Amino acid sequence: MSNAPSSQDRDHAAEGSALDPAIVELLDVLRDKGAPASKLDAVQQILAKAPTTPAAACLIEHGVDEVLVQETVAGIGGIPFERIDVDRGEDGAVEGRLVQKLTPDYCKSSGVMPLRMEGTRPVVGVTQDNVFLVDDIKTRLGVSSVKIVMVTASDLAAALKLLGHGQAEQAEEEDINELLRDVEESDVQVEQKKADDSDLEAAAGQSPVIRIVNHIIQTAVKEGASDIHIEPAEKKIKVRYRIDGELVEILNPPASMAAAITSRLKIMANIDITERRLPQDGRIRCNVGGRRLDLRMSTLPCGYGEKTVMRILDSRSISVELNQLGFSDDQMTIWRKCIDAPHGINLVTGPTGSGKTTTLYASLRTLDKDSMNICTVEDPIEYHLEGITQSQMHEKIGMTFALALRALLRQDPDVIMLGEIRDLETAHIAVQAALTGHLVLSTLHTNDAPSSITRLVNIGLEPFLVGAAVNAVLAQRLIRRLCTACKAMEEPSAEMVEYLELNGMSTESMWVAKGCDKCRRGGYAGRLGIYELLAVDDQLRDIIARNPNVAEFRRMCIERGMVTLRQDGMHKVSAGLTSVSEVLRATEGH
Repeated sequence: MSNAPSSQDRDHAAEGSALDPAIVELLDVLRDKGAPASKLDAVQQILAKAPTTPAAACLIEHGVDEVLVQETVAGIGGIPFERIDVDRGEDGAVEGRLVQKLTPDYCKSSGVMPLRMEGTRPVVGVTQDNVFLVDDIKTRLGVSSVKIVMVTASDLAAALKLLGHGQAEQAEEEDINELLRDVEESDVQVEQKKADDSDLEAAAGQSPVIRIVNHIIQTAVKEGASDIHIEPAEKKIKVRYRIDGELVEILNPPASMAAAITSRLKIMANIDITERRLPQDGRIRCNVGGRRLDLRMSTLPCGYGEKTVMRILDSRSISVELNQLGFSDDQMTIWRKCIDAPHGINLVTGPTGSGKTTTLYASLRTLDKDSMNICTVEDPIEYHLEGITQSQMHEKIGMTFALALRALLRQDPDVIMLGEIRDLETAHIAVQAALTGHLVLSTLHTNDAPSSITRLVNIGLEPFLVGAAVNAVLAQRLIRRLCTACKAMEEPSAEMVEYLELNGMSTESMWVAKGCDKCRRGGYAGRLGIYELLAVDDQLRDIIARNPNVAEFRRMCIERGMVTLRQDGMHKVSAGLTSVSEVLRATEGH
């Protein structure tokens, strides 16, 4: 009898958008290797409901063979897998000198075991692939590099027992306040104004600093933050996370740690720690809780040191389908028709952080990448898309949007995505590309859809060219979604009744945000989009060619049936997805 998984099994393993693609891959490979399907299905359901649960530990806990799981995790991550041969005794199974340097307690709590030396490089067995842990091991051992191999937790426990530390109590998770107290009284001294650079680098490598930086990043990922703000002040450091578009203060480490924390982050981002007078940009690639993340980091000199902001680029957050973004049925039909068009320009517009990149990437994923040549020019490349050629803009060396776009047009493209239309030259080339048979997707920073047309004219394009080239303009905002656990219906105030009547909505009751433990007392959890879609038809092309002013053109678009941002928001209020106050906040002036 064959143990090969059926196509139905594979479909079942991949179902559920909540599962991380890496977890789906792990489950599929385990099925191929003959792991019990019933156990894999049970684990899949658990991980779908609790995506932050470590997948490997969950699989082992539910009876999947530990060696098979760790060997598979190692293979997917490109890490060698080894068994620890405890029969060889203390001297043959492990590197005792390095164990003492790390301490057996650290080895047990962190799940690591030094196995041997290969030349000058230690070989260390780990039970999980974690870049922060590898960094910590190098610091503790005082080496520039280590070779990491994957081992099983049972082998590691046997090795510790061999060393006489098998019965040690499990290390308890450190409370962050205790951690900060330890740091404040420890040897991280960065209060002096003129710190020696070598001293600062050493301070950044101290274990307490590494732990606090790791804690900041791990907590941000756990809370679902999109950005991390680290702002030094006179008496404390303010650590704030942007969660669902709002900044929330989470931690207050002592001000004496500011320089060391900044230096630690600079080391991780591979940027110059000696330069503290100029802004710097970098990128940190890391693995947090089994998820591979990129952090786009920016430093800015300020009164008490350097402010650091990190944008968390999580491929899972960008991997949403077009039908999950919050389009109405009519909007979805029109937008799909526009992005399936053989040529023309489709613009997505809105302020920074309004979800434009997510919409563009979701649109690109609907196209047939096998039969089409799809190219992008971005500044910077935030997420990598399979099957698509992505180019990075470098203005300092002359690689501008315009230059990259000219080059792409010689690469026989079918679809071009431009990060942004910023100037006349880029706009002119984009229009020419659209008029010569290419589909162009791009963004603009305007407040609504109709004003994007007049912005292109104001940049310097001829109105008749704009009318001929543009297929559609999609304006969007992200608004907070009501927490499903605590949202409630309330009777509106007299003032609100009047407003609801003007918008043709029910005045008996309306949804409001209450607040509970699940939403941090805010009343909102997650976000959704509201959209204003302007599809350009032949009649509108004639109107655009006459170069109307913004107010007149917007009035004409609304008369022709365009649903405004506020109207779309109110439809979502009626559906119980958000509140009136949230829509009014996001659409001020519309």
